[in-house]
Amino acid sequence: MPIKVMQVGLGPIGAGVVHQIASRKGFVMVGAVDIDPTKVGRDLGDVSGIGRPLRVKVTDDISRTIKARRPDVAVLCTRSALKQAVPEFEAVLKLKVPIVSTTEELAYPVKSNAAAARKIDALAKRARVAVLGTGINPGFIMDALPIALTGVCESIRAIEVDRIQDARVRRLPFQKKIGAGLTRDEFMEKVRDGSVRHVGLAESITMIADAFGWKLSKVAEEIHPKLADARVSSEFLTVEPGLVCGLVQDGVGYRGCEPAIKLHMEAYLGAPESYDSVRITGTPPLAMKIAGGVHGDVATASIVVNSIPKVIHAAPGLRTMRDMVLPGYWGG
Repeated sequence: MPIKVMQVGLGPIGAGVVHQIASRKGFVMVGAVDIDPTKVGRDLGDVSGIGRPLRVKVTDDISRTIKARRPDVAVLCTRSALKQAVPEFEAVLKLKVPIVSTTEELAYPVKSNAAAARKIDALAKRARVAVLGTGINPGFIMDALPIALTGVCESIRAIEVDRIQDARVRRLPFQKKIGAGLTRDEFMEKVRDGSVRHVGLAESITMIADAFGWKLSKVAEEIHPKLADARVSSEFLTVEPGLVCGLVQDGVGYRGCEPAIKLHMEAYLGAPESYDSVRITGTPPLAMKIAGGVHGDVATASIVVNSIPKVIHAAPGLRTMRDMVLPGYWGG
């Protein structure tokens, strides 16, 4: 029988998940939830832009939808901040349904989110189901992939990961999250209030360090604006010269005074080359580069869908990409 899926959150990533579920014979979409009143009551196929009805009405009530539709798994694509998302996890776990989520701070909860993570872990164990936070970044490119590459190493001294993206192909919420269209002052103000930044570098650094058995003395992050030197446009907005077209963000994990884990990310409209690369200083030294990069939106929806069969059979509790069986494509 196909796996019955309920989707919570119908933004661009949630809609991408729905598209993939609807196209794979191993799954069936049975429920959908969103807080947007313009989506509630409409057919999911219409809301997600599939172009055909799915005979699933969008509701605004997680508990009611689970009781009526009895999904095998819930996919949560709602928020980046873990603490804000806890009530949604509670609603699902009280009804004993496993979860795959794109909540970035759930991918590998750091100290500031430890209490929320412990609560979700306890609820999942009580319900005897698993919860997984995943995505392309965090969840794969800057953590699970480099960890997997070190499986052939005798020793590791340092690791560097670069993710360079032309953000013109990304969704509008992502372009806003990297500050596209802002002035420099507006950008720095939004960095200070936390509304402009990539969420996940600290989580990825911590995951890598724990996988290696390294104790880090410090994790530091820096964010800088990337200014357009010519007019650049995406499907959604146009950035004039001198305005912010994206960001440059670095995360560094230190062992003592030495930088041992370096994560570098550039995401801006008009980047001349997109790519993902990993460089491992160790025995043997390794270097890999994915030319063209991994498309964040398509890949995030894909790793969520491909993780569903693994989560259903995983041990109860909060799981991460470090302790899960690594997913591969699954069509059913």
